Amino acid sequence: MEADLSPVQKKAVLVCGGNVRVSKDFRPPFRLSRSTAGPGAGSASLVLSFNGMRVKKSISREDGEFELVENADGHSLLWNGEPFLDRLQLQPVLYHSPEQAFFNLGQACIFDCLFCTSRKLSKDVVKDLDLDQIVELIIEADRKGGMKAVAFTSAVVGSIAETIDRMVYVVRKVREDLPDIPIGVEPYVESNEDIDRLKEAGATEIKINIESYDERIISIACPKLQLPKQLEFLRYAVQVFGRGKVTSNIIIGLGETDRNVLEGVTVLASMGIVPTIRALKINPTNRSVLEPALGKLEPVTPERLLHLNQEAKIILMGHGLSTRTYHTMCHECGCCDLVPFRDL
Repeated sequence: MEADLSPVQKKAVLVCGGNVRVSKDFRPPFRLSRSTAGPGAGSASLVLSFNGMRVKKSISREDGEFELVENADGHSLLWNGEPFLDRLQLQPVLYHSPEQAFFNLGQACIFDCLFCTSRKLSKDVVKDLDLDQIVELIIEADRKGGMKAVAFTSAVVGSIAETIDRMVYVVRKVREDLPDIPIGVEPYVESNEDIDRLKEAGATEIKINIESYDERIISIACPKLQLPKQLEFLRYAVQVFGRGKVTSNIIIGLGETDRNVLEGVTVLASMGIVPTIRALKINPTNRSVLEPALGKLEPVTPERLLHLNQEAKIILMGHGLSTRTYHTMCHECGCCDLVPFRDL
């Protein structure tokens, strides 16, 4: 099994696969990450690094599809009991991401997208930090060294306007102290002015998610999101931030077709946007609401994830775009997705 798969195929298996089991007496060499957003929201996780790639995996001391093994050379990984990866490194995260301070400014979202588990996290997972505390943590991380970027995401807390105000505040505060650091933002916007304000505050990159290019799926899974309006905001964001500085998530695993996904990639690329193809992580929390609404959902396979990213890379090349123009957020991190031009 080890010899049959290329490194990028192995990363696809890990991205689509389940937990990593660790021994009862496993003691990580650094603090574990406990995400409040993204595919691994709510779980303790480790970043595994190999062949110039990295992936963030939830860990369990009870069971798992994979197993982390400590040996004389460091660590290796088993898959269903068979050798899978040798010479594996464990990589520390700064905040949520390696070498990046990536903060979620709020979980109590007024929206209720069916695939999202962030607002459903228990109180012991949610990090209750005020904005000035977050800024202080970022400044301290910069003093210690090793931080290459800063990023902010947020649920829509209270209202879109209030959430944008909060994000503008932290971006401006960080920019005042760190004039040269790349800053990425992942807001939900309701006007072009929101985009202008984030740019003027000091953000250098922006992610505005369409979530899916299938309007039927959006109408069911995220009914307060309107694809045409999101595309209008994305088009304007490129005018403000520039080509290769705007991105958007396309979630796969909600019942969409490959053709629909690649149509979405093509439309975004034609605007100067490099999307992230994000594999849905189905868990008991979101399955209980997704499947009654959308029907039975098939897990995203490693083969499908790799195929779509290979095709997306070709589309992006045709538009003169690359993930390497991004220095913040998911393209730079690469822990939850396959990243064209970096992983493949």
